[in-house]
Amino acid sequence: MLRVSQKILNERRLETLVENQTSYTMNNAALHVFETHEQAEQVLLKFEQPVLASMIEGKKVMHLRDFESFDFLPGESLLLPAHEQMCIDFPEAMSKNPTRCLAMAISEDKIKRVMQFMNEQMPKDGKGEWELMNYNFHFINDPGIFQILKRLLFLFSENHPSKDFFVDNMLRELIIRILQTNECRIYSNETLSLTNESRLAGVIRYIRENLSSSLQVDDLSRMACMSPSHFYRKFKSELGISPVEFINNERIKLAVGLLQDTKRSIKDVYLDCGFESRSYFNRVFKNRQKIAPGAYKANILNAAFRR
Repeated sequence: MLRVSQKILNERRLETLVENQTSYTMNNAALHVFETHEQAEQVLLKFEQPVLASMIEGKKVMHLRDFESFDFLPGESLLLPAHEQMCIDFPEAMSKNPTRCLAMAISEDKIKRVMQFMNEQMPKDGKGEWELMNYNFHFINDPGIFQILKRLLFLFSENHPSKDFFVDNMLRELIIRILQTNECRIYSNETLSLTNESRLAGVIRYIRENLSSSLQVDDLSRMACMSPSHFYRKFKSELGISPVEFINNERIKLAVGLLQDTKRSIKDVYLDCGFESRSYFNRVFKNRQKIAPGAYKANILNAAFRR
């Protein structure tokens, strides 16, 4: 789990209870740490450069142009283009448990230089050139991206004469890893662009609204008026993952948010997320978050104890 260092917390100025901002600017990027200390709705935010947002603590509900609203939870990141208008709700923020998020604006020139480097040094083996990254890309941080974000949080706030050089190298690795990331995808632009008329759109809404219930592919295929085999092929073709993978992704997203509540037991969490057994929940959670739910819960409790 990402954490904001005590140094950053000491340097902040709480000028507002909603999206209070602590910023650090370097040659090719600017890092902003946002804190929200009270519940709020429809807070607007926009950046002049492409931005990588990553949740640290708490929960946001994101509303992006032309896309369905979705929960944004710790362990997840979101890549947005320059000038993209975000509309954000903070349903759980409070003074004792603020919502925290980092947003890193990266210069487009830096991104283009990294893509040029990749095309020269890391070609795609006849699959075309690396192109501008897929914006509106929402994904679970893999261990490599997690460690880079953790390091960048330290570097931006460090007083070191060479930190511009250090940050620049970490940015290059971060961009490369994001461009190469596909396996942990929750959904991308294609996933979210399903129209309301699509039979899959209704199924996706049903899944998200009924995660605690039993969700069987046969039942979902009947809801979409398709045979199970056709439904599976259509779902994977349009979303890039199978129905079961999508359901598990959504359940783990929910679990990550529920585990933030120190009063909830792990049994309560996995049952509320629709998992029938602790062992299966452990396996799916660890596969996606790279940490067991018990260890994740312990980190939350330790962080709460230190406050």
